[in-house]
Amino acid sequence: MILRKINLYILSLSLLFFFFIVITVDVPICFGDKCEFIGAKKLLLNNAVAIICLVLFVYSILAYFKFKCDIKQTTEIPFEVVKVEGINYEHLTFLATYVIPLITFDFGKPQYIIVLGLLLVVMGIIYIKTDLFYANPSLALMGFHIYKIDGIFKGGEKREGIVVITKKKIKMGDSVKYIKLDDKVYYSGY
Repeated sequence: MILRKINLYILSLSLLFFFFIVITVDVPICFGDKCEFIGAKKLLLNNAVAIICLVLFVYSILAYFKFKCDIKQTTEIPFEVVKVEGINYEHLTFLATYVIPLITFDFGKPQYIIVLGLLLVVMGIIYIKTDLFYANPSLALMGFHIYKIDGIFKGGEKREGIVVITKKKIKMGDSVKYIKLDDKVYYSGY
């Protein structure tokens, strides 16, 4: 379950990795007779941040496909929705609070790159420990919605404040099939 949370956190940063690639890629382009290849070593060193971000971006894509595979598992017995609140603004909160300010880092100084890496790790730990990994702008771009739901489960058990990630619209009275991502976070393909 912890790996799934880590993957969803990395997926939430996929836009950031893409922006870092665009900002930091340094491939010399030359047209003319006196053009020379600068060498593989220099090319790799000049693009170290872009290469690391590319690897993380590709990993985030793989994390998304792993998430899609995981959510095709057998679902639990459906529950009935007795209260529903859309909380899609959580996607924007994450994007505006964390992703956009990180784009302004100075990639020309190694200490800033180290601080950025440490900051991303600390943010990940906080997001995973506080179960906010669902506030994922990448999932929003892919058409997912976030709901806070109260539901009646088998045996009449009422659970309140469940966060449900889904591509469907959920309304009161719906019967929702789900996969438990965490104690309070579920995915529904219902």
